[in-house]
Amino acid sequence: MGIIEKMRLDGKKGFVTGGARGIGKCTATAFAEAGADVAIVDIDLEEGKKTAAEIAENTGRKVIAIQTDCTDKDQVDAMVEQVVTELGGLDFCHNNAGICINAPAEEMTYEQWLKVININLNGIFLTDIAAGKYMLAHGGGSIINTASMSAHIVNVPQPQCAYNASKAAVIQLTKSLAIEWAKRNVRVNSISPGYIGTELTLNSPTLLPLIQQWNEMAPLGRLGKPEELESICVYLAGDTSTFTTGSDFIIDGAFTCF
Repeated sequence: MGIIEKMRLDGKKGFVTGGARGIGKCTATAFAEAGADVAIVDIDLEEGKKTAAEIAENTGRKVIAIQTDCTDKDQVDAMVEQVVTELGGLDFCHNNAGICINAPAEEMTYEQWLKVININLNGIFLTDIAAGKYMLAHGGGSIINTASMSAHIVNVPQPQCAYNASKAAVIQLTKSLAIEWAKRNVRVNSISPGYIGTELTLNSPTLLPLIQQWNEMAPLGRLGKPEELESICVYLAGDTSTFTTGSDFIIDGAFTCF
């Protein structure tokens, strides 16, 4: 069997949070293209259904949509149970849901801080634990968390201390779980994307001036594309990465090399 065949995900089942659009939609598509059945998990059920139908039509895989608030433990636990019931198991997940609030630290409200931390960190903790419990009881699996290059640098010119702190914590959570679960065949890794040109980012009037500055600062002179994150996630979800755990993969066009 050649390496391309080995990297396929035939027979595997997984879910992607924040899967209705952007990075999550791209990785969910890639998982299905590689042969997996996938659940699109998102707070926006209607958009999730559209994405699920589109991926299913294009790949022939079973793709379902589940509405979930990833900061609600009961909803997260129920989501994992539904994935297992409807797809027939759980082999991998990509915990990707997140938000960013740009505000100077001294002007950021405590409510804004908590919102970012709750979604970006607590939400990933809840999905990690819910998925991890199933995987620990069923022979193993692979968990992929979305961190950010913001865990490694302080972004400029926009102030975003809550986002930076939350993503740094995601990496340390990833490493901690990888150590705890290593001998029980549950792998936990993170990806740290740089600036990615999702549809929402490119169509945001408030971000257009920032995008120009980011491009001027970037070694490659451009934003990344969501599709440029697909292959690393397929690798991490599959069986060719069985010695890879506790790692953070920076995909940022060399931005953090400065």
